[in-house]
Amino acid sequence: MKRLFLILVIFVEFLSAEGVVKKALFALTTSDVSTLENRLIKGVAFNAAHYQSVNAKLDMIVVIHGGAYKFFVKDISKTKCKADPAFQAKAKEIQEKLASLSKTYNITFYMCGVGMKAREIEKENILEFVKVAPSAMVALIDAQNDGYALVPID
Repeated sequence: MKRLFLILVIFVEFLSAEGVVKKALFALTTSDVSTLENRLIKGVAFNAAHYQSVNAKLDMIVVIHGGAYKFFVKDISKTKCKADPAFQAKAKEIQEKLASLSKTYNITFYMCGVGMKAREIEKENILEFVKVAPSAMVALIDAQNDGYALVPID
């Protein structure tokens, strides 16, 4: 009888965990290539795999502001973003990885519209998978009110 009860408890736990959705909101402000690669690109894959291993799904939003604009701009020379030799050497590779993250993990990316104007970034000059938010603060507030846990990457 104890064994049957234990099996039922485990089965119920498994079924109840299967539909769990965890929500993460990455406030991406870093301008550092290494930080972007380690904390966002590798971090997303690691965390998504973790939650999948416990029968949960990780729903992710990334809000781009601060120094992070340059990673999502097609042609940085048409903007006021600072040229960064370390990034320029890897720009295409990094942008391909970001596009892959968007597609593989269904991440929603928002860029701060206020910062875009200040840096003279046109909508046509940002990567196709990036949406424009009125401001970073609006995107952060809305996502947190929808239950997303804030994870700063600076």
